[in-house]
Amino acid sequence: MTAIRSSGDDAGLVVSVTAALLDELRPRGHPTVTLDSDLERDLALDSLALAELLSRLEDARGTRMPAELLGTATTLRDLLVDGEAPNTATASTSAPAPVVPTAADGPRPTDLPTLLDSLDWHLATHPDRPHLRLLDDARPVELTYAELHDQALAVAHGLHGRGAQPGDAIALMLPTGRDYFVSFLGVLLAGCTAVPIYPPDRPSRIGEHLQRQRHILDNAHASILITVPEGRSLATLMRAHVTTLRHVCTADELAEVDGTDPLPRAGPDDVALVQYTSGSTGAPKGVVLSHRDLVVNIDAMAQVIQAAPDDVFVSWLPLYHDMGLIGAWLGSLHVGMRLISMPPQDFLVRPASWLQAITDHGGTLAASPNFGYELCLRRVTDEQLATLDLSTWRLAFNGAEAVGPDTLRRFAERFGPVGLRPQALAPVYGLAEAAVGLAFPPVGRPPIIDRISRDRLPRGGVAEPVLPDAAGSDVLELAACGQPLPGYAIRVVDRTGRAVSDRTQGRIQFTGPSATRGYLRNDEATRALRDGDWLDTGDLGYLADGDIVITGRVKDLIIRAGRNLHPQELEQVIGTVDGVRAGCVAAFGVGDAERGTERLVVVAETRETDPAAREAIRGRILDAAVAVVETPPDEIVLVGPGAVPKTSSGKLRRAETAARHADGQLERPVRAAWMQLARFGWLGIPSSLRGVRGRVVEAGHAAWARLLAVTVVVPLALLVALVPGRALRWALVRRVLRGVMRLTRTPAVVRGDWPPPPAVVVANHASWIDGLALSAHVPGAVRFVVGEALADKPIEGFVLRRLGAVFVERHDRTQGVADVAALSATLDSRSYLVVFPEGGLDRVRGLRPFRLGAFDVAATAGVPVVPVAIRGSRRVLAPPSTHLRRGTIDLVVGDPILPSGSGWAATLQLRDAARAHIGLHCGETDLG
Repeated sequence: MTAIRSSGDDAGLVVSVTAALLDELRPRGHPTVTLDSDLERDLALDSLALAELLSRLEDARGTRMPAELLGTATTLRDLLVDGEAPNTATASTSAPAPVVPTAADGPRPTDLPTLLDSLDWHLATHPDRPHLRLLDDARPVELTYAELHDQALAVAHGLHGRGAQPGDAIALMLPTGRDYFVSFLGVLLAGCTAVPIYPPDRPSRIGEHLQRQRHILDNAHASILITVPEGRSLATLMRAHVTTLRHVCTADELAEVDGTDPLPRAGPDDVALVQYTSGSTGAPKGVVLSHRDLVVNIDAMAQVIQAAPDDVFVSWLPLYHDMGLIGAWLGSLHVGMRLISMPPQDFLVRPASWLQAITDHGGTLAASPNFGYELCLRRVTDEQLATLDLSTWRLAFNGAEAVGPDTLRRFAERFGPVGLRPQALAPVYGLAEAAVGLAFPPVGRPPIIDRISRDRLPRGGVAEPVLPDAAGSDVLELAACGQPLPGYAIRVVDRTGRAVSDRTQGRIQFTGPSATRGYLRNDEATRALRDGDWLDTGDLGYLADGDIVITGRVKDLIIRAGRNLHPQELEQVIGTVDGVRAGCVAAFGVGDAERGTERLVVVAETRETDPAAREAIRGRILDAAVAVVETPPDEIVLVGPGAVPKTSSGKLRRAETAARHADGQLERPVRAAWMQLARFGWLGIPSSLRGVRGRVVEAGHAAWARLLAVTVVVPLALLVALVPGRALRWALVRRVLRGVMRLTRTPAVVRGDWPPPPAVVVANHASWIDGLALSAHVPGAVRFVVGEALADKPIEGFVLRRLGAVFVERHDRTQGVADVAALSATLDSRSYLVVFPEGGLDRVRGLRPFRLGAFDVAATAGVPVVPVAIRGSRRVLAPPSTHLRRGTIDLVVGDPILPSGSGWAATLQLRDAARAHIGLHCGETDLG
């Protein structure tokens, strides 16, 4: 035979053939295939699948592959070897598989279902391209895609080493910075769910902060909290209140763990993020968002704004809020843009630093709530303005709170001379329930300011336009916030739920591909959120020529003397009154049963303490209120700085302000920080004691179970050795095991009927107790397929042989293929062949990829496969622990699955059908 050296296109061929095979093996998605992909760890190819791959490569190349590759190949690169010309009598006539480019820096694929797939593509095409530049007072830090991935992977292995399971909630209480980026991505790489929470801001409010975060951690069932070293002592106090919280650690501590084990891969429909609402109208609610939700929302926004890899996003937004996390960073990651990130506190202290960063880095995209633009208007000096060049800034998003029309006008005028174009200003609308974005204006369109009658809106709910030259107190200006993103729809409904016509105010509802499945563990709020296929935003507004215009929050609406008053405009005007702290005014209604209406209450912060000066401020507030809403407030309350509660993003918490006002607590003295911490710790003692009691009970039960096992196992092994006949041995084993499981309060319940043998029984494998549960309940004679390593153990090997076990090689691929081929001969008309197709145990929670041997045996022998979903065993005895807990194990027996023939297609058909049943009933995430 003549040696044929692989051509330069051979790498692409190997990758494309492997990808096609993985599409069949893992249709729900698989990692990006590269030449350095590990065949077992990354691609989960067992010996049969590798044999199939070698066969397909032979057909595609028209050469014969060296047979020793089955046992020696570790990565796909090992398959780039010289081939031999085939014998003409046996040469394949199949056409070569299409060659796809590898590691070519071309257009980003449009079918990347998760952010991890996007990252894989970046790593395959341009790993050394800078992605993040982190600005702070010290030296800026730059991270390439490869560096970000490697550091995040270290965090993921650290989480894995601390027992994190797929789907576990991991809370991040971190400031914006490197640790946040690598920790968040590490959570996703570990197959877990990220729960961002904000770190404490003011020591004077530390008690309030802990109470709010306790609610979030408890609702999320967070198992691990990642925080800064300075926050560990505070976070540790949480463990007394949150029973699920096992570890509090830093990103650096997690990265110290060396890990090489494969990590679970989250699928598109797995939960990636629980984004808690700001709580401006009540307790924060956890919005559940899947990997798919994030990607489809980012894709829709990117399509409208025409985002491209050469864009540069400059952001000061905190990463614990959706606008900064999803809109700025994850959007940049998915599209492939550079992100210039600066700490929020740097912007708040020096607003010009944001604009200077846009100038220095050629920023094209940036976003801020309205107050950020106001801060720039107030604090950027003429000297700082002269150093700016904003000509590259093509979109300045304004969202997350009410957009001020006057802010848009003044910002365009102030920064127009340094290159800012008016059409760059983009009022947008979004909410966490849609992931982040819902409505954007077309690119290149200047802001639209809707000028309507101030009187008609509160009295009749009609947004009646006024004449262009109209002016005075009857004109209300509102910013149009764009049109629904592609694939999304917005409607406005009245109190009965019927859609209203254009320019009629009502409740805003939406639908779209990233609409949340609901609020985490809050069925009541989820029911209130849904109106059939539509989700209620809780906002009021109207549609005008396709644009959505926001007028306020439903819960904030004040009904007084038949008029609907929106507090935002009143608060804004009162905030300009001399002596009042701007942005620190709350207006709300209080029910008045006697008058059958609501009393209008205004709470305003002031630094003034002189009684006469404060009385003058009240008079000015009264005049301003009458000028805006034509009615005086029933009560004006002046409070000191910091008394009006706000969310972490600076939004007013009107509901809490009203509650504090009703309780007379608005100006209560603030306790010292140490007193707040002591009180929080004291309140956690009862919860801690309950946890201790539960652990003592569990430890006692585990000790009893171990004692029972020791007293039963040895006599049972002797009886198995003495009793003649495999059928009698199994009858004895079943009876003893059922008794032991009852005594240890871990009974197994069988749901479904066992078909008569012969059959191949396949089950998921989550715990050491799985084999015992099946042994106790599979009827008749059973032959377990177990690893060759157990054959050499003197006691276990002897007992397993007496029970008819079949030993197969799991590490030598060549021998493994031979063992699988020989399994067909072990089938007989009176026995079940029982296989765990996942192989050995893994502490990672989830349904792992199936090895194909059992299904190949069934297809070859023409016998049915009986799928059994085992549910609850991991909770009873989680590997590698020997700590047995009480609980019921369910064995859900599926209908027999007959092979459609023999060969590769029949093997996959049996595997897919069995996996579908097991995945539906086992209660664990599908990692395959």
